[in-house]
Amino acid sequence: MRRLIAIIGVMLATTATTFAQSDDFGIWYELGAEKKLSPKWNIGIEGEFRTRNNSRTADRWNAGLSAEYKIIKGLKVSAGYTLLYNNNKEELDLKSDGLRPNKWTPSYWGVRHRTNVSLSGNVDVGRLNIALRERWQYTYRPKAEEKKYDFDNEEWRSVKGKGKNVLRSRLQLSYDIPRWKFDPTASAEMFNDKSGIAKMRYQVGVDYKYKKKHVFGLTYLYQDVNADDDDNEVNSHIVGLSYKYKF
Repeated sequence: MRRLIAIIGVMLATTATTFAQSDDFGIWYELGAEKKLSPKWNIGIEGEFRTRNNSRTADRWNAGLSAEYKIIKGLKVSAGYTLLYNNNKEELDLKSDGLRPNKWTPSYWGVRHRTNVSLSGNVDVGRLNIALRERWQYTYRPKAEEKKYDFDNEEWRSVKGKGKNVLRSRLQLSYDIPRWKFDPTASAEMFNDKSGIAKMRYQVGVDYKYKKKHVFGLTYLYQDVNADDDDNEVNSHIVGLSYKYKF
């Protein structure tokens, strides 16, 4: 029975690949809070939910903690930890002939641990703010038991644990429009790993501040994926909705 289930899964995965050529669409929802401890120290918490597959499939949940220290005016350093609960996509590995299945991993939920350290600088040019952030990010995926089906041995095997380092470089522009509460932003972010530029993210959006404590955000993001990675990401159009409380 388990072998029959595996074969059916392979058929479904093969069919799904025919629809994976076009860009995807997803929505990212984010909630956060930020506390100013002193003129130099800030701490924050955030939670996020993402969708994929034209927003029909849950992609991941995550929750994180961060701390930020102001070195001098316009220069900050920060560090954070995020717990991710990912909906891992189906994977099909074929033999060298490209026809016979070798291993199949059905979709499953799994935990990942992520840490980061960032250095950010910004400067004001009139009402225009120019900001550059360099972030080192490390993500560890623990071992997952009996998630991969081996057709040769007719048994389920574990997905090995794995760590990944990424350097993220982001340039962001924001503009303070006089007597207008909707501040526009635009950014470009490059993800570098051991293979080179893994992906690019281009984002535009607006922030709305209410009584200085409440910040609402609406963004559009396009993600251009240049290399395969563990998340099996594809080029995507993304709408982001966010809320942050500052106190």
